[in-house]
Amino acid sequence: MFQLGSAPGKAFWARHRWKMLLSLGVAGAGYAAYRFYDAHQKQLVRVEQRAEEERAADEIIKNQLEAHFEKVQRISDTTTLPFAMHYLRSRVMEELDISHLTERLLQGKGELTPEDKYETWEKIKILSWSMSFNCCYFFYLDLYVRVQVTILGRHLYLDFARGTDGAQLQAESDTFSGNGHKDFLGTADYLATYGITALIRQMQHAATEILKEKQLKDPMSMDQVLQTMLQISEQFMSLCEGNSWINFLVPESANRYAQLMAVSSSGFDDSSLLMDVGKLDQLMTETRIVLASDDFRNIMDMSLRKVADLVIEDLRAQVGAALPPSGLPLAKLLARVAQLSSMLLEEPSKNKHIQTIRSMPEVGLFYTFLYANMPPQT
Repeated sequence: MFQLGSAPGKAFWARHRWKMLLSLGVAGAGYAAYRFYDAHQKQLVRVEQRAEEERAADEIIKNQLEAHFEKVQRISDTTTLPFAMHYLRSRVMEELDISHLTERLLQGKGELTPEDKYETWEKIKILSWSMSFNCCYFFYLDLYVRVQVTILGRHLYLDFARGTDGAQLQAESDTFSGNGHKDFLGTADYLATYGITALIRQMQHAATEILKEKQLKDPMSMDQVLQTMLQISEQFMSLCEGNSWINFLVPESANRYAQLMAVSSSGFDDSSLLMDVGKLDQLMTETRIVLASDDFRNIMDMSLRKVADLVIEDLRAQVGAALPPSGLPLAKLLARVAQLSSMLLEEPSKNKHIQTIRSMPEVGLFYTFLYANMPPQT
């Protein structure tokens, strides 16, 4: 065995010095790399553990978020919308009732002058068509409530994304009214409670303008009935300058709505006792922006056309084989047109027209984009 201090040892070291230093360097580098790799692996494990804990926490909050949104949707589907539509149905039937006019014609035979008969028939004509088209707002109300629920769902998601903790979200879910959600959904009653009278008046103006040249004895085919419905719709919208039709559905301001609710509930104009006006105003403003968009107007137009086609199918089935090629006299169609209102105003779960609209791909896509917070086209 060589000793480094001996002559042979020195000669050996001189010959193999660089090899030995290189071997020691490689061994040292390998050990350092191993230590670095081991530390890196432990760090990765810790990062993955933290990420897993965060994912688990996010999943808990996400489940609470979904539960809260489903609660909002359930309240809307089982309480808000059915109640609003039931109330709207009663108001429409009350405001556009033609039974007293038909009774007048039956009981006044031989007593009414030709002018009286003509005036009564003209009123029946306008009211019958107005009732049928007012029922279309039944479907606009459904679209509106879905906008409400979608906006609420988006707000819940944004609250979650901004770091709302699960305890707060669960507390809001339990109270539901703490952040203005319940008050916002409550505005679905506004049409039937406050907007219906002005809506009917505007609708009667539109129907009178379109029907003024149509005589009771004139025959109308099913295609002509369809075109008349669409013309009344166009005339109605032309009378609503600057999207003023929205005012029939949505209160003009949260403060005004809060005052109306305060007076309705207590008889005193003290809105501060009832609701979070700031949050309500934010939600209502967003809703008005959506309803005024071209995208929503397209959905309205497509929905109206689909409902109108279904109404014509129902009317054709009512008339059956008795329909001549030229159509029936307008006077004979009026009672049938009025009868269609009862089917149009059925409760949402049984209403085939509402179910048809909800199943339209364009409608589903619109609400998907709205939930994703893509700005509507204006």
